[in-house]
Parts: sequence; C-alpha cells; structure tokens
Amino acid sequence: MRTIGQHRDDLAALLAPVLAGLGTDEWAIDDLAAAGSGRRVLAAGVGSPVPLPPFDNSQMDGFAVRVADAGQDVRVVDPIPAGVVPEALGPGTAAPIMTGARIPSGADAVFPVEATEPAAFPAALGLSRVSVPADLTAGTFVRATGSDLATGAEIASAGSPVTPALLGALASAGVRSVSVRQPLRVLVVSTGSELQGADTDAATIGDANGIALRAALAEVGAEARVVRVPDDVAAFEQALDQAVGDGIVGDRVDLVLTTGGISAGAYEVVRQALEPRGLAVTPVAVQPGGPQAFGSVVFGRAGGRSVPVVSFPGNPVSALVSFEVFLRPLLAPVAGLPADRPVQVLPAASAAVSPAGKHQVRRGRVQDGAVHFVGGPSSHLLVHYAAATHLVHVPVGVDTVEPGDPLTVWSLR
Repeated sequence: MRTIGQHRDDLAALLAPVLAGLGTDEWAIDDLAAAGSGRRVLAAGVGSPVPLPPFDNSQMDGFAVRVADAGQDVRVVDPIPAGVVPEALGPGTAAPIMTGARIPSGADAVFPVEATEPAAFPAALGLSRVSVPADLTAGTFVRATGSDLATGAEIASAGSPVTPALLGALASAGVRSVSVRQPLRVLVVSTGSELQGADTDAATIGDANGIALRAALAEVGAEARVVRVPDDVAAFEQALDQAVGDGIVGDRVDLVLTTGGISAGAYEVVRQALEPRGLAVTPVAVQPGGPQAFGSVVFGRAGGRSVPVVSFPGNPVSALVSFEVFLRPLLAPVAGLPADRPVQVLPAASAAVSPAGKHQVRRGRVQDGAVHFVGGPSSHLLVHYAAATHLVHVPVGVDTVEPGDPLTVWSLR
C-alpha cells in the first residue's frame, strides 16, 4: 500500500496545472463584502490612489493648537467637526476638534479635552479660553497624512486573502473594484443506487457525502455542484459526460470528486467506468479511507476534455477524512488559508487499538489538556464525527495506545 505522503504528492502533481491556471474575475468591493469575501484572494496587487490618511487629522477629541503657544492661555474659536475643511488657525487661538476631523492649517498639535475643565464635550464648547499644556510638542495626537500608507504604495499583494480589514482599507483609499482569483469549480459525484436523488426506485438514504463535501469545499473557497448516480456504468458515464464534457455544470469543471465505487465489490461503478479512461486505483495505508483513486480522465463527446478526477471511498467518515488528509491541504492555500490545520501533540485520555500497518485517523475532543476519543474507528459513524473537534492520528507501526501516550491532533474548529 502507498503512504499518505505518496498519495498526497500525486494529487498535488495532478492538480497543480489546474490550480495554477485559475482565471480572474473583477469584483466591486461592495459586492465582495455582501457575498462574503473570506475565501477569495487577490489576483493582482492593489496600490493606493491616495495617501492614508488623506489629510492630517485628530487622534482624539480635544483642541487643535500651535505648539508656539505652549504654556499660554489662548482664545477658543469655532469648533471643527469631522467632515469639514476648517479655516486656518491663527496665533493665540485654539479650535475644539473632534476625533478624525481635519487639522486646520497653522495648527501642529492637539491636546485632549480632558486637560480642560469641564473635561468633556459638548460642555467644553462653552469655554472662551483654554490653557495650552507647556510640554506640548509638534505632532502630538495628530495622525499625519500618509502615516498608514503613501500614495502609490501597495495596499495588498497578489495572493492576499480578501479579509474584512482589507476591504475596509480598500474602501478608505477609494478603490472601487479588485481582481480576484476565480474559485476552483468541483463536480461532486455521489454514487449508489440507494441514494435519494439517484433516479432509481430504491432510494432509502440521504446523500451525506454530497452535502458534506460540498460544505467542506466551500470552506476552502471552492464552488461545488453535486450529482447523484446509481450503480450503473452506462448511467454513470452518461451523467458525467454530459455534466463535464458538455458544460452542463456552469461554464467549466476543474475537478471531479467522486465518492464510492472504487473498492473490490461487484458494483464498483467508478472503477468500472473510469479505470479504462485513465483512473488509477491506488489503496493507501490509512484507516479509514484506504481505497483511493486519481487520474486525468477524458469526458464528453466530440473529442471531450481531460479533467482531473479524485476518488474517495463511499463511507461518509472515510470521505471526510480523505478530504482532510489528501485534498484540503492542496486547496486551502488557493483561498489564502494555511495548508495545515492547527496541530498539537497531546496525551491520550484512554486506551485504543490500531492496525499496525496503517495510519489510523480517529475522531476526538480535547479536554483538560488531553485528547478523548469520540466514537470508534468505524467509517460509518458520522454523528460521532460531527461531535468531534479534532482528528487524532495514530501512526503506522503503533497497534496499541495507552493513556498518556502522545498523539498528534488536528483541530477541526
């Protein structure tokens, strides 16, 4: 059997041309904010058309003054609210100024309203004179023009995740739209005549894999559509040839992700349909998730098109563990996310057994500094997976875990 690392490397090589070749879209920043920007990344760097801040402004509520008047009583003139262009400040005067308001010409410092009596606005607006602190220096409580960013400087580089803070910085600089990378578009194929929506009369269970993997893909910025097909080779081939080769699923499919149909049973529809087209079935020494397959497969009529295919087992825990171990580390960086989940090494809270020749991935929760197993190792225990907060790794060569043994855990949330 292949190792986890070998299989992940092969998937990385398979997907590298597709991930590198993703196109770009121009988005208004208002639309990005409304659509949810957390899984988009910039396709090109963005420079600031203006300095940030665009003018000297007050860091706090107080009085704009001249440092030359330090230690003197000066006359109070008209207040300066935010959003106005104030008149120049003459010698021997002070202007009440609000946080963010523009510093008037002639002023070079601000002292806080708390240094006066009364010590707050609006009451302090009634003062006719104020004393300028004797130790005041130029630039005190003044946000200087361009102190955050100079004109033309890069707000963010290509590949930066489009975060709320970045959108705010773009808006403050007057940037209206940006170029972002297109998301990876995935066709998720759930196989099984027993699935609801597989167009058979024998539907008995819901499609856990299609829903779960679509959600997992969305977390790393990929857009997914789900099709459900019965355990029938002809129906399977027809469905995929139409959806992928003929462009039924949007305007493109970058990756086909299948679940089920690659084991050693009599009705392994993915294996039977796609092995002749180039799919390689390659078992991996992992539990759950041992059956794996991948390859570049031609779909469609009139010559068709070659599309990467990644195939996971059909049991729902196997499919989700396979995504976490093999596919998420490759897709997350495309969305500006870390390739790896947060990792800790923690002591086991209880004993467990594992097949010595396989890397076992258990589900768990962390409590009181130790990892507690949630449910057993079986690949159908999806509710236990949903209750878990961590994936717990028992490496190849370990057949028994004792309380206190160190285990590597990945945080899922």
